[in-house]
Amino acid sequence: MAKIAYLLLCHKDPEGIIAQAQRLTAVGDFVAIHFDGRAKAADFDKIHSSLAANPNVVFTKRRAKCGWGEWSLVEATLMAVEAAVDAFPRATHFYMLSGDCMPIKSAEFAQKFLDREEVDYIESFDYFNSDWIKTGIKEERLIYRHYFNERTHKKLFYASMHWQDKLGLTRKVPADIAMQIGSQWWCLRRRTVESVLEFTKKRRDVMRFFRTTWIPDETFFQTIVRHIVPEHELRTRTLTFLMFTDYGMPVTFYNDNYDLLISQDYLFARKISPDAKDLKDRLGKLYAAKGVRFAISNEGRSLFKFISGRGRVGRRFAPRFWETESSLGRHRTLMMVTCKKWHVAKRLVERVRQVTNLPALDYLFNEASTPLPDLGGIQSTLEKRTRHRRALMRVLFDYWQTDQLVVCIDPANVDLMQDFYNDKAKVRLLEIECDFTDDYLIGHAIRVGLASESTPKDTIERLLPTIRYDVKFEGDRIRDAGFPNLLRVRQSASIDENTVPLAEFLDISPEKAREIAATEYLFVD
Repeated sequence: MAKIAYLLLCHKDPEGIIAQAQRLTAVGDFVAIHFDGRAKAADFDKIHSSLAANPNVVFTKRRAKCGWGEWSLVEATLMAVEAAVDAFPRATHFYMLSGDCMPIKSAEFAQKFLDREEVDYIESFDYFNSDWIKTGIKEERLIYRHYFNERTHKKLFYASMHWQDKLGLTRKVPADIAMQIGSQWWCLRRRTVESVLEFTKKRRDVMRFFRTTWIPDETFFQTIVRHIVPEHELRTRTLTFLMFTDYGMPVTFYNDNYDLLISQDYLFARKISPDAKDLKDRLGKLYAAKGVRFAISNEGRSLFKFISGRGRVGRRFAPRFWETESSLGRHRTLMMVTCKKWHVAKRLVERVRQVTNLPALDYLFNEASTPLPDLGGIQSTLEKRTRHRRALMRVLFDYWQTDQLVVCIDPANVDLMQDFYNDKAKVRLLEIECDFTDDYLIGHAIRVGLASESTPKDTIERLLPTIRYDVKFEGDRIRDAGFPNLLRVRQSASIDENTVPLAEFLDISPEKAREIAATEYLFVD
């Protein structure tokens, strides 16, 4: 059975560190602690005196003074690894943790999980070809020698790079090393960490290189492990659940996130708020529990993206330079159908095709699979369709040799609607108002990844009002936009009531409009 040695890197909250170590060792696992050399001596003394008698806890022989982005973080990790390897010969796995991490599964679950496969868990992506680095310098992290910290000595940091470039002092990555990058929160087998320690003693050239790279905690272990471990024994993922905001800051979890956290496909989570006492207490008890069954729904990231993005509606499609003078044509009419229930809009436009013979398209700006003729490649991806939307519409008008075209557009695409309304062509908009039951909204949440079949009921109940409001909010945005020629059909309206707006929208006779409105299965879910 797996025995885990946790490598705990920390710099604050002595009470939390003590509780963390006691919690992890109470079930038979081990902890190696590195407490930042810059932290208060009194805090370290408190931790050391409280845990000194615990045989499953060891401290590093010395304390490095750590700085974000510096080699000192890797140095501290290596010291913790060495201490754990020497002190705990029965440890089978070595798991990186910070003081902000908490278990979100039981120790029993974690042991069975690690016993399942003889592999290492570490994010390890190609440094140059992956998009792991979202912002900031990339190649410069490696080809220059970094002696200053960007956060504390910004001017010196960038001046040093400038002069190295000017004097031709750039360097190359060691020839036999394929540079990798990924999260620093890994879990490695014993033989892997022993091989890493052996590598550090033999390859002094590689060690010298990494000592002056920038943010080496995201590259050192990720590169070395990939170098010494066969591909089939690696799982390129972390077992610690963490998320980042759009600003690159870690998401912090609080007391009300318990159900969300334990349903994720991870063993630990960071960052847990120091003030989330109830959450820490519940997760601590969970780690020691036996026989707990976990329903893994794994919707955390998509749920966070959905919730945090609700207020960001200030985007718009700026006119492209090649479209400044372009138009669909003054003599043409574009009819847009919008409905959150895509299947309802698709049924409506299918009936429009059958009854009127007007060319009508499904959600061509939302679904890549929407059937389209070969238009020379402009239709090949959603990105191209959206970027060249007016050109695409002109080509479609020409392809069908028509002056009238019906298209479906999602209610969230108000900016796209506005762009077409700004055209010289005649534009009309038909909004289909549907009833949304709780069951439908739950199904919608599952389809878009906000939940799964195993998401706890309490989480679903908290999520439902937000989803319902989101649907209503999209309708409100359409009304607030003040679009002319906006017509509306409703699921709750009668056939006669829906016939009038349909006839006006499609510019057809009331008899044909009634034939469409009378479609029995139109609103069926």
